[in-house]
Amino acid sequence: MSTAAPRFGVNYTPSQGWFHHWLDFDLDDVRADLDSIAALGLDHIRVFPLWPLFQPNRTLIRPRAVEQLVQLADAAAERGLDVNVDGLQGHLSSFDFLPAWTRTWHRRNLFTDNDVVSGQAAYLRTLAAALADRPNFIGMTIGNEINQFSGPPHPDPDPVTPDQAAAWLRTLLAACEEGAPGKLHLHAEYDAAWYQDGHPFTPEQAATLGAVTAVHSWVFNGTAQRHGRTGTATEHHAAYLIELAKAWARTPDRPVWLQEVGAPAPLIPAENAAAFTEATVANALDCADVWGVTWWCSHDVSRSLADFPELEYGLGLLTNDRKVKPAGEALARTVAAWRERSYAPAPRTLGLVLDTGGDESAPARATCAPGGAFFEAFARLTAEGARPAVVLASRAEDTAYLGSRSVTELVRPDDVA
Repeated sequence: MSTAAPRFGVNYTPSQGWFHHWLDFDLDDVRADLDSIAALGLDHIRVFPLWPLFQPNRTLIRPRAVEQLVQLADAAAERGLDVNVDGLQGHLSSFDFLPAWTRTWHRRNLFTDNDVVSGQAAYLRTLAAALADRPNFIGMTIGNEINQFSGPPHPDPDPVTPDQAAAWLRTLLAACEEGAPGKLHLHAEYDAAWYQDGHPFTPEQAATLGAVTAVHSWVFNGTAQRHGRTGTATEHHAAYLIELAKAWARTPDRPVWLQEVGAPAPLIPAENAAAFTEATVANALDCADVWGVTWWCSHDVSRSLADFPELEYGLGLLTNDRKVKPAGEALARTVAAWRERSYAPAPRTLGLVLDTGGDESAPARATCAPGGAFFEAFARLTAEGARPAVVLASRAEDTAYLGSRSVTELVRPDDVA
């Protein structure tokens, strides 16, 4: 079990122009945003280039855009902030950002077309190489929840099989490594990878490919609707995803990064956002081997921008004019407290056995989703004061494996009243 101090950061949403700020990049505005982030005591940011702006043609990666990304990273370093870069945007806050050379008259599959994949690899390699010598560069994330393009409910999906998805991930992770050897390169999916039967991006891929496993915890997925804003399952949803991730890992100490988590209104009302923030972080850090927690997001979306889902406008720790909100104050308090304590969560000795019909493709993974038998059993045990670990059914008889995770007792969902 790793006892390295967890990292605390935020997904950087520019206060001026949202991610469209790349069109009118203003380093002074960026510096002011980063000052307001650093003042919360955070140590890193996750940054989102817009793919169509950085690579408008398959063989054109704009040098000026890459230079601006480096300037942002250097400004972050001046403020003690490390930087992770998501390359393929991809999808952000309900909007898709895909270059014209992949759409309409040039429609090609994002995951399986050889020319598209080679273009993606060149792009990620270029971004990684541009930052490789920066000490504050954490590494690349392939893209933000790009698995949402692979099937329903996306209105225009790019179909892919699990084997093809795995091959795509390996190719692009290798490109990141070629650009910046030895950095922390990873991929990140939204929770269909864990919860949706038949989804081509799988828990096994998430937990075995890349340097760490990323989880994105959003309680508007049915959790808060079923369990309420202060329900055990709601306040422990991030911890639950972390424990799911650990079940599929090949080594018991593989790090898990809680890379996105936020307090979405109205399911988490503004007056409850601070309490939800404190509870979510505390519960997440009751799990072992957490690399870090990166909150979504830094600044609110300006009301001058149209057509966002209502919840997106108020997710920031800071307002659009950089004033700290109650959730930001709560996270700052939490971070300050954790800087003064050691990270050594107690072992989880109770294992809840998970059977998804097979570890590789997890055909029955809907049991893990809100309302599923496994999800609800985990929630009930947690509400009763237990601290369950997740153990795959295929490993339930492996005494050496159970010992490596300190699991001494097993229960199954049917055993949980």
